[in-house]
Amino acid sequence: MVFTKRLREGIRRGRIRCSVRVWTRPHVKVGNRYQMDDGHIVVDSITPISMDDITYDLARESGFASVDDLLQMAKHGSGDNVYLIRFHYLPPGAWDGPRWRGRHAEE
Repeated sequence: MVFTKRLREGIRRGRIRCSVRVWTRPHVKVGNRYQMDDGHIVVDSITPISMDDITYDLARESGFASVDDLLQMAKHGSGDNVYLIRFHYLPPGAWDGPRWRGRHAEE
């Protein structure tokens, strides 16, 4: 997931933990990690929503001043399916549980 530079500090501090995206299909998967600067974004959930579900409160929670501000960023590509993506940020060097389960993982 790519975030505009003005949102990244809020994401790193944990103040922004969701994003609204308008896509033809989801471009991320729940549980996957996506690089952001030196850390990672981990996708917690992807929920299809409608344009009517985008409220002022959701815009503020996503780091935007208004619904219009959010939509200008969210509608930058093609597509008409709206997704609410919840995520959390992992700082550099942090682990969010084991990424790999080998034969000796439980020993």
